Amino acid sequence: MINKVVSDAEEAIKDISDGATLMLGGFGLCGIPENCINALVAKNVKNLTCISNNAGVDDFGIGLMLKQRQVKKMISSYVGENAEFERQLLSGELEVDLIPQGTLATRCLAAGYGMPAIFTPAGVGTEVAEGKEIRNFDGKDYLMEYAFDADFAIVKAWKGDTAGNLIFRSTSRNFNPVMAMAGKVTIAEVEELVEAGELDPDYIHTPGIYVHRIFQGKNYEKRIEQRTVRKNI
Repeated sequence: MINKVVSDAEEAIKDISDGATLMLGGFGLCGIPENCINALVAKNVKNLTCISNNAGVDDFGIGLMLKQRQVKKMISSYVGENAEFERQLLSGELEVDLIPQGTLATRCLAAGYGMPAIFTPAGVGTEVAEGKEIRNFDGKDYLMEYAFDADFAIVKAWKGDTAGNLIFRSTSRNFNPVMAMAGKVTIAEVEELVEAGELDPDYIHTPGIYVHRIFQGKNYEKRIEQRTVRKNI
């Protein structure tokens, strides 16, 4: 059995170079690959295309890479919590492709399944459809969207083993599993790393065949974007 363990985030991302296209898992600030993002910031790779549900916040997650001008293009479905993102977008410094959240997820899934494209009704008749092919099936128009083509997928899981099998928790399952399937090289950081065979096969969300490198992360902040509490009655 191949041991896919690397020592840390720096070793995991060592061959990510300028101009790469990256998928970055997570939803909001939940389940994001914090260690790998910090390593990318320290390495200061440039002209990146980042595919992620959102762009982090100003001082955390992908927001750190935006602050350092490492991102050339952002492909996301939601970017409303990042003032630096807004500034770069309005000034023309950052290329942005905003797409429906379901389309984002399905384009990741298509890449993992080896499908070249998908057809979706989402975006038909809006600016999302500009310049894209539309086909009619049974009287209904569908927009053709290409599967993503990412050099690396970088994900964060709750548990993993030395063979690369992954278990995610709660909201972090939104984008991490489909992105883990889709990268040419998939890097996984985990909160707990165990030996192969220790995870219950019935609870594994991503089989190790999709994962190329894995390491146990550290110092996770697990931030909350907006803390909302119920008023006392």
